[in-house]
Amino acid sequence: MDMQVLDSSRDVPVGYNVDVSRGERVGRVTSEWFNRPDDERFLSLDDLFASVKGRAERSRTRSVESAAIRVEASRDNPERLGLVLPGAEEPVAPTHWSFGQMASLVGAPAAYLRQLPAPLAGINLQYGLTNHRAEQIKTLETEDGRTELRAVTGPDYGRIYDHELVSAVRRIAGDGTGDTRWKVPGVLDWSTGVYNPMVDVTRETTTLYASDRDVFLFLVDDLNPIEAGLLPDGSPDLYFRGFYCWNSEVGAKTLGIASFYLRAVCQNRNLWGVEDFQEITIRHSKHAANRFAHEAAPALTRFAESSPVPFIEGVRAAREKIVARTDEDRQDFLRRRGFSKAETGRIVETVLAEEGRPPESVFDFVQGITAVARTKPHQDARLAMEGKAKALLDRAA
Repeated sequence: MDMQVLDSSRDVPVGYNVDVSRGERVGRVTSEWFNRPDDERFLSLDDLFASVKGRAERSRTRSVESAAIRVEASRDNPERLGLVLPGAEEPVAPTHWSFGQMASLVGAPAAYLRQLPAPLAGINLQYGLTNHRAEQIKTLETEDGRTELRAVTGPDYGRIYDHELVSAVRRIAGDGTGDTRWKVPGVLDWSTGVYNPMVDVTRETTTLYASDRDVFLFLVDDLNPIEAGLLPDGSPDLYFRGFYCWNSEVGAKTLGIASFYLRAVCQNRNLWGVEDFQEITIRHSKHAANRFAHEAAPALTRFAESSPVPFIEGVRAAREKIVARTDEDRQDFLRRRGFSKAETGRIVETVLAEEGRPPESVFDFVQGITAVARTKPHQDARLAMEGKAKALLDRAA
């Protein structure tokens, strides 16, 4: 069986024929794409970096005594509430996010406080701060026309700035628009089954996002397809490498990186035909910055520079490892691995419908399991089934 990385130095075709009926569907990127307004969409890593770096340069962080914070509210403006921090003369205005953090720290219901006029909300918040058992909190403030309080966390919060993650991506992906092998993805044409990697980066197609509280990036190496075996019609089964990562310097999310192989990205940024999905996350705890420097950033670089040969060999081994030749073998193979009788029947029927023959190899079973998993209405059940498929593939490698 011929398995190889195709050479992108040749002329790039209009697109690649792909089979998205195989592998997993991952919807994380499409949820980002769907919910981002235009001002959170960026057309290059340079523009994204300039934005998040700029706000970090306008910010400062410090630890303050919670009991020393004074809440100010205007009787003339029932929606205006400010916080006077120790050593400051002017109040800072909390963002929607930092107000919620402050309320959570002192055990006050943020949703309820937001419904009150500012003076009443201020009285409740002041009481909580004055009686807060923790002596210190850490703030992130920004001078941007007016002083703004962007985040309120515990004193041991380990902040990883959004620009640090973007900088790590830029080291391997340049501008993210094609000056390196890593770029904003192309688009799958559902009518032809052809994935076109050459698509202009616009606010509609971009996968580079940042808001006032987070950053999210998704890039692919889709000019260098990886051939791993053949489809039933004899055409190559093509994959591309991809990764996405995210962070929130204000504490809204962990830092995380996910790497995988995929067959296509559609217009609304769903990932199709995903294999070998791996993810690492780092909480913003006391030593988070060191973990990012020594674990996450190097892991991203290793994946970007790694050879796809281990993945290809894993697929080869799974395709070649025959584990069932009879209906009884198929039932036994799946039932011993925790699948119900109904699930077993559906998996076998799915492979038979898609491949024109019942499953025999580990790879056949993995494709059937992931196809059935995609039909699960509940995420927990889907992830559990996909986890079983990945474990089968890992053991075959």
